[in-house]
Amino acid sequence: MATKTLKAGDEVKWKTPQGETKGTVINKETGTAKAKGHTAKTSAEHPEYRVKSTKSGKEAVHSADALNKT
Repeated sequence: MATKTLKAGDEVKWKTPQGETKGTVINKETGTAKAKGHTAKTSAEHPEYRVKSTKSGKEAVHSADALNKT
C-alpha cells in the first residue's frame, strides 16, 4: 500500500465523533507531538500530520490514513 503524501497547506477532511471535519495541514510531525492533551509519538517512518480545523480553529494530530485530501 502506498503512503499518502501530504504537505503544509493541503486541504483535508477527517472523521470525528461529531461528524466530518475539514481543515488544513499545518506540518508533518516526526517526533513527539502534543495536541489537545494527547501526545503522539511519531517518527520519520511513521509520521503524523498537524491539522487545523476550518470551523473551530483547533489543532489536532492525525495519521495520513485518517486524512483525505479535499
